Amino acid sequence: MIEFLNTHVFWWHWVVLGILLLGGEVVTGTFVLLGLGIAAVIVGGCDWLMAWPFTLELFVWALLSTVVIVALRRYWRERDVTISGQSRREMDVQGTVTETIAPPARGRVTFDVPVLGSREWAAQAEVRIETGVRVGIERIDGQLILVAPLNKGE
Repeated sequence: MIEFLNTHVFWWHWVVLGILLLGGEVVTGTFVLLGLGIAAVIVGGCDWLMAWPFTLELFVWALLSTVVIVALRRYWRERDVTISGQSRREMDVQGTVTETIAPPARGRVTFDVPVLGSREWAAQAEVRIETGVRVGIERIDGQLILVAPLNKGE
């Protein structure tokens, strides 16, 4: 079997495989096929220049795929996310006050994306915040969400 692959797999097979994998990445968006495709194109280029045996091509492809996928994931990972307390929830979520918050009473806020499973929450603030004002999360203490206006002048 290896003899067959050594004689029938050419450099352009790797390039075609790489292009197909890169095309598949457009559909999936996972970076896995992107890493596999980049590595296949590189192996095809190296095979064109140096005429490697298939087993070496396969080894280099596996190694390069792993390196490229890890590098892509590290480069595009989510950065600068603030977290609070035990909830470990991202606090970069914004919302709009739907019921005036007048300390010490709570008001209601509808967030742009769900926070701890819900988009609408009772919230407290250190200052009075009128209906319609955009707010951001300051702190989450268990089920209590403390918010502050995004524009401190409001």
